[in-house]
Amino acid sequence: MSNPGDADTRVVTQLRDLAAYLEAGCKPPERFTIGTEHEAFGFRLNSLAAPSYGEQGGIADLLNAIEAREEFEPILDHGNVIGLKQGGTSLSLEPGGQFELSGGTLADLHATKVELDAHIARLHAVTPALGLGFAPLGFHPLNRREDMPVMPKGRYKIMRAYMPKVGTRGLDMMFRTCTVQANLDFCSEADMVAKMRVGAALQPLATALFANSPFYEGKPNGLLSNRAETWRDTDNARAGIPAVMFQDGFGFEAYANWLLDVPMYFVYRDGVYHDAAGASFRDFMAGRLAALPGEHATLGDFADHATTAFPDMRLKKYIETRGADSGRPDMMLAQSALWTGLFYDRAALAAASALVKPFSHAGIVALRDAVPRTGINTIFGKGTLRDLARDVLAIAAQGLRNRARKNAGGADESIYLAPLQDIAAGAPTQAEHWLERYHGAWNGDASRIFAEAKF
Repeated sequence: MSNPGDADTRVVTQLRDLAAYLEAGCKPPERFTIGTEHEAFGFRLNSLAAPSYGEQGGIADLLNAIEAREEFEPILDHGNVIGLKQGGTSLSLEPGGQFELSGGTLADLHATKVELDAHIARLHAVTPALGLGFAPLGFHPLNRREDMPVMPKGRYKIMRAYMPKVGTRGLDMMFRTCTVQANLDFCSEADMVAKMRVGAALQPLATALFANSPFYEGKPNGLLSNRAETWRDTDNARAGIPAVMFQDGFGFEAYANWLLDVPMYFVYRDGVYHDAAGASFRDFMAGRLAALPGEHATLGDFADHATTAFPDMRLKKYIETRGADSGRPDMMLAQSALWTGLFYDRAALAAASALVKPFSHAGIVALRDAVPRTGINTIFGKGTLRDLARDVLAIAAQGLRNRARKNAGGADESIYLAPLQDIAAGAPTQAEHWLERYHGAWNGDASRIFAEAKF
């Protein structure tokens, strides 16, 4: 989610303006970077309760403690500190207080590991005094929706009111889910199209590999990724795997045109979020928005609107991969490694494109519907997704070896694929591991997940 800040005030009047905004993200391959975003649930060490914003030792105190310790600049919403920023890095809040690191744009996965390690060290430094812990899981394993706190961010108030009108699980998505995503670059429209199609085709596989939410209000729910199941009925006008990505002529203009049919949430003007939920951005461009009569859309408004579309592969001035549950630190690194290996080597991208070319949009959607329940064991072709995983990981590993970015010990980036390679070879996913613990050592007490999952 974006935070209040500077916006591009240039007025947009036609589709080409929007396509040009997206196209401006093109950069030469030698300037490609890796960005990672990941979320975690906060909890009280003594009670496991989710901390509220304003309570003593709560989320506001956490942000203030980090600001006092490091040179972060506060992000304000009506006087409330709702995030921190430092250069290209930000710390922000999801609706239920899920704490998010939006990392910087980094040259390689080794730098990504350094960044993640520093973030975990940051939490270790400030959370003991607050009595807090943080656990990266895909769906809150214990809390009911009404048990989750509400963060004081203006856009979330608008979303809370709108979500129940368009799906049954939107509030669960907002308050009870956490994800991890990689943000990656493209050098041309053709390069963007290839990456978006490979990524969209393989999002169900990613969901299966990173499944990490098998509990619902303290009990197994028959699912491996309740986060992914939640997205199946959040708001299907703005989520999922849009067919446009696989249609002839897909490109910047086609994606921008799809975005114009995604209903709006809000317009941000002079520090105020104006409720425009359900309105048309096309009408806004024409000056016919009921919430702001006569006002015309700007590129900043379009950039905000793009953040309110939630496809599993999202296009901004870069590409976001959005199909994974949040999880262990090594799995967070593996998520970035998977897509970097597939996207940032020309031969690997060509091999991945050839692999997914036979996939139909309908088949991909059917996989997306199946994997929350059956995960890596979902039937695929003559085998399962585990078989596909072996093929995909072989391509990604070769792509990372071809990049030849080595750490101080001489290891290339393919080392970060190790936990995924273990799963492809037959090891349990994170969700399967937790279910084994629940039915074994935990004696049916799902609350014990916090002690074992926390950073």
